[in-house]
Amino acid sequence: MKLVIQIPCYNEAETLAITLAALPRQAQGFDVVEWLIIDDGSDDDTVTVAKACGVDHVVRHTRNQGLARAFMTGLDACLHLGADVIVNTDADNQYCADDVPALVQPILERRAEIVVGARPIETIAHFSPLKKALQKLGSWVVRVASKTDIPDAPSGFRAMSRSAAQRLMVFNDYTYTLETIIQAGQKNMAIVSVPVRVNGDLRPSRLVKSIPSYIKRSVVTIVRIFIIYRPFRFFGTIGVALFGVGFLLGLRFLWFYLEGHGGGHVQSLILAALLMGMGFQTILIAFVADLLAANRKLTEDIRYRQMENGNRSDAQSFHVKSVREFE
Repeated sequence: MKLVIQIPCYNEAETLAITLAALPRQAQGFDVVEWLIIDDGSDDDTVTVAKACGVDHVVRHTRNQGLARAFMTGLDACLHLGADVIVNTDADNQYCADDVPALVQPILERRAEIVVGARPIETIAHFSPLKKALQKLGSWVVRVASKTDIPDAPSGFRAMSRSAAQRLMVFNDYTYTLETIIQAGQKNMAIVSVPVRVNGDLRPSRLVKSIPSYIKRSVVTIVRIFIIYRPFRFFGTIGVALFGVGFLLGLRFLWFYLEGHGGGHVQSLILAALLMGMGFQTILIAFVADLLAANRKLTEDIRYRQMENGNRSDAQSFHVKSVREFE
């Protein structure tokens, strides 16, 4: 059994050594524990620090492509390296590395395919009240969209089996955390949460540059989640609401018309016709979006089968490629 711990990095030279020093080199249930760094276009000494700290594999992007892309690049590399279980953690030493055994235990016991570390959000001092509220909102949206019970969906400290990693595909360039949980729920993968500890804050968050920016990105991410993974419900709800309001306005005009006062309420009739037309068209979009979602699921299934049938013996050749730069 092989465990690969992957760390997406972007200009993490100052904190990476601290993070790596805490990572385990042995873990119960595994014969081999390896470290993988995904350098997402860093322009500092991230790679030099990683190699000096004994990292086993380095995959490089020649330019910054975002956390979600780095995460997926890491999963692909781990699969080629023959990983049976993959642990993802952050380079800023946010998560306590001593909790790695607790994170992988449900997978070793075959109780789960994905395990998400739940941070003690309420006790984290450097999280503002607004950020804590947004974390809760994001987790609630994910629970609704995925039909799972994950209390800390934005947590990046997580473990997954080889099979789960093969079936994940992230469309969002900003972050992978919410989307992967929703995919797990839709694909009926067993996903659980375990409590984990956090370390002191070493640097400001790269994802939260400012509260307004974080709110904007969070709202966009949440809306995209519903559009991609609940398209019929999203567009259907809007369409029914528009059609319903238009229908009620039409009934209102009909009432006044029967009472002999219809001439003064033509505006209501026009608005009713517009809203009902918009609602009907939106409902049609809901059906089209649902068909596209079904096609996406078929594409994901084909991708999974291709990866499942791939030859795991190419780990050595990938290691040679892993020190080169990839676009």
